[in-house]
Amino acid sequence: MDHTSCRSVEALNLLKTARGQVDAVVRMIEDDRYCIDVSKQVLATMALLKKANLLVLRQHIDTCVKDAIESGNGQEKMDEIALILERYLGN
Repeated sequence: MDHTSCRSVEALNLLKTARGQVDAVVRMIEDDRYCIDVSKQVLATMALLKKANLLVLRQHIDTCVKDAIESGNGQEKMDEIALILERYLGN
């Protein structure tokens, strides 16, 4: 993965933000905050992680999968994407 690409930088920023949110959620639980408020923050963190994951997958498709297809070895990369999508969709 090209860690200098725009998508990589955006994914990294999202992951760092999610890390901060997880720390905040831990503090909320330690402080015995209202359950619904904690749950909302957990959902917000999950949304950041999903968005970061999609950026990582898009980057993978645009680079690794594209290169593999162009070199005639795309099936393995396409199978990897299919497995990830199965997990993502909960199948």
